[in-house]
Amino acid sequence: MNIQEQIDEYISSQPEPKRSDMQALHESILRIMPGCKLWFLDGKDDKGKIVSNPNIGYGLRTMKYADGTTREFYQIGLSGNKTGISVYILGIEDKKYLAETYGKELGKAAVTGYCIKFKTLKDINLDVLEAAIGFGFENQNEIEN
Repeated sequence: MNIQEQIDEYISSQPEPKRSDMQALHESILRIMPGCKLWFLDGKDDKGKIVSNPNIGYGLRTMKYADGTTREFYQIGLSGNKTGISVYILGIEDKKYLAETYGKELGKAAVTGYCIKFKTLKDINLDVLEAAIGFGFENQNEIEN
């Protein structure tokens, strides 16, 4: 199964209204960054044990470590959770930036240093969420760790 098929299967496995909301967000992210690299993480470790919620990833960031090794990962993530949906915007150095810049206008959402969590799309201002996602893609670059 290719990545797009895994993504489609994951989204379709969600209960409504989360399924429709995640499909709308998936399409929105692809409009913001057409042709971006797609990822799918099933949430399982090497032994097949579930260690996190599955994630859809968008874009590419390369992390350089002090020992000279590099690792590629996605820039923007989308995941269903028990209470709703999480959007991850990785690589932002200022951990207060998302909350300070987008939090007040976002609506009913919890905003941390890299995660925006909400119950349904109707609870938030989609334009503000899309602006935050666009910011995440604009800051897609090599990150030193």
